[in-house]
Amino acid sequence: MMRYVVETEKTPEQALADLTEAVRKHGFGVLHTYDLKQTLSSKGFDLPNACHILEICNPQQALNVLNEDMGMNIALPCRVSVYSEGGKTKIAMARPTRLLGALSDSLNLETIAKEVEEKMTDMIGDAL
Repeated sequence: MMRYVVETEKTPEQALADLTEAVRKHGFGVLHTYDLKQTLSSKGFDLPNACHILEICNPQQALNVLNEDMGMNIALPCRVSVYSEGGKTKIAMARPTRLLGALSDSLNLETIAKEVEEKMTDMIGDAL
């Protein structure tokens, strides 16, 4: 499956705070956090669920990807979502191995994607 999704007992806000800390702990940075519910509300649309999207990046890994194939910029930065659905809080990401694998046959990119995916699943695990 392309998506990696886990549930947590935490509120979306607490899961977001814990994920943000886990991202930093694992050597990545948060480039931007979107509050999709707030953004849509400001445009006159009501999203009934919380939805926070983090753009995260490890500069060295991003450079490795781009040095291998500059066209892979379309898959960067990595995104992780914290959202509510059906009364539950979920944390989700697109698996880097599947995403880059769908865009390239490069064995070097496959190796990088595996390393990044392992770190990202660890980050998400730390936020649970």
